[in-house]
Amino acid sequence: MNRALILLVAFWGMYLQEARAGNPDRQGEAGAYELLMNPWARSAGLHTISTSMIRGVESLRLNVAGLARINQTEILAGHSIYLQGTGITMNAIGVGQRVGDNSVLGISIMALDFGDIAVTTTDQPEGTGAFFSPNFFNIGFSFAHTFENKVSVGVTFRGISESTADLSAFGFAIDAGIQYVTGEADNFKFGISLRNVGSRMSFGGEGLATQRPSPNGGGYELTFSQRSAGFELPSALNIGMSYDINFLEFNRFSLLGNFTANSFSRDQLGAGFEYALKEIFQIRAAYKVELGSIQSFEQSIYSGLSAGASLELPLSKENKDVRVAIDYAYRDTRLWDGTHNFSFRISI
Repeated sequence: MNRALILLVAFWGMYLQEARAGNPDRQGEAGAYELLMNPWARSAGLHTISTSMIRGVESLRLNVAGLARINQTEILAGHSIYLQGTGITMNAIGVGQRVGDNSVLGISIMALDFGDIAVTTTDQPEGTGAFFSPNFFNIGFSFAHTFENKVSVGVTFRGISESTADLSAFGFAIDAGIQYVTGEADNFKFGISLRNVGSRMSFGGEGLATQRPSPNGGGYELTFSQRSAGFELPSALNIGMSYDINFLEFNRFSLLGNFTANSFSRDQLGAGFEYALKEIFQIRAAYKVELGSIQSFEQSIYSGLSAGASLELPLSKENKDVRVAIDYAYRDTRLWDGTHNFSFRISI
């Protein structure tokens, strides 16, 4: 229990440091916002506020400590229609593997697909006939461990890549998290996660080179290289709690709340619920608000309602932990027509 207290104090110290850094006046100054996107449907149905109760591979996008709560092996694939109407999709895959009695290793990959974008110039504003598509990609390697006193901790090391044909940027980030479970039936859960703490990123490449006439004359041109401004990663701190109410033997009703402190945008507060019937059929919903927003245009694109459902079927009568699941989530958005998430999961 002493180790758990030390970890909680350490995370609380990181929270205080992060809270001092948070400032709505800095909104829009960070980059690599794909790190805040959630490609997994089960947690997206809860508006990504399930810091305390998230488990398995999908925890690698919110609280990596939940990775420790898998059986033996878990494989998860996700596809999302991001802000329907923009033509952007998210694709992700992740694997978690238990090593030893209390430790789990994980790997996750996520990429954005922007579709084909027409190349335009000042001389041809309607398009040159050529197309390009940016490549936004990140990969994470994770480790989670559970202590005997029901405290699990985890850490993720993530590489971030953003590029076009002639520009690229690369950076590193670290996520860390802790979950604590207590109660007669392990029905009270508490979680903290700190995400996207890492290096500054900046773009470089031939796309920043321009040709200009020589300042000395002579009728020839010189190539001048420009430097792009660097940007920070969108670090965020999540603090969440949840409570499970079990009734009629095979019913579970979970209530949860979460506070998110964003370094480069306003803080957020969310609450939601999840109902499970025999842990086979599950429905969930959540509502999230942005603190301090007065005008509607100041609010986050995801302020509002989310909902989702899961169908999780055992593949073996002898071992009910061997399961296959399909998850779906819808998140309402202030603009466009919402985001749809689909996930397919196998637990062995």
